Amino acid sequence: MENIVETINLTKKYGDKYALDKVSVHVRKGEIYGLVGRNGAGKTTLMRIICGLSHATAGEFKLFGQRGDRPGMIAQRRGMLIEDPGYFSEFDAETNLRIKCKLLGINDREEPQRLLRMVGLGDAGKKKVGNYSLGMKQRLGIAIAMAGNPDIVVLDEPINGLDPQGIVDIREMIVRMRKEQGTTFIISSHILDELSKFATSYGIINKGSLIMECSAEELAEKCESKIELKTDSPAGAAAVLERMGFAQIRVQEDGRIDIFDSPERIGEITLAMAGNGITTYEMTKKVGTIENYYLNLVEGGQYA
Repeated sequence: MENIVETINLTKKYGDKYALDKVSVHVRKGEIYGLVGRNGAGKTTLMRIICGLSHATAGEFKLFGQRGDRPGMIAQRRGMLIEDPGYFSEFDAETNLRIKCKLLGINDREEPQRLLRMVGLGDAGKKKVGNYSLGMKQRLGIAIAMAGNPDIVVLDEPINGLDPQGIVDIREMIVRMRKEQGTTFIISSHILDELSKFATSYGIINKGSLIMECSAEELAEKCESKIELKTDSPAGAAAVLERMGFAQIRVQEDGRIDIFDSPERIGEITLAMAGNGITTYEMTKKVGTIENYYLNLVEGGQYA
């Protein structure tokens, strides 16, 4: 599958500090690419460069196979919500969208209302945007990014300020656009459990460096819940577990055994080890979440 976005050793320096250090990401057509990282990790800097809002110090990037610093008509195929949504606070939402559509050369007079309905602002009326709540402003920013049905949409923390129903609405809209129109998304979010509900691939950034790029399936495998078992006889313990019917176990080089199925049988395992003369040194239930995996990865924990 072709890459819609590709960066090659993309680097951005501010003085002696690296905001990005030789970052190479690959976003394929039709993906929902989740960009994960702490505040200041480099996510927004990467998005700004991809969207033409900032220039790299070194390296390069490509959009639709073309050099990103030579955009041509690329800008019309790219929508974005990064930091400031870029609305006029003295106008209502529909007027803001009409201005955006005019700038894009869109003459369909129904397009602003379609976009407002899509993000749940169809009943906003003539209320000035300056009087909107944070959640309403965020919805309008997403609508502005979606104007003209761009091939790729870049959204920086799009669910900030949204209530639970708003988060569900935006998630369902993104999934629907990907399915029905083949839209590609790059989305950053600090609410990682929410991101994991719809992202199809991930790039994890820490301190300006890309430390991992993987599919949602690969990440799910790494985030599996499991029992970690340490005993005085790894081989003997593994044999006992197999007789108990555990099919998904893995003996690590340090002798620890990871048990991936039936985590509720932790008490039964303890009794079985004792009954077979095996001493249990430690047994821990690990609940797999993307947050736990991410924290272990960036803090040099067991998954690093």
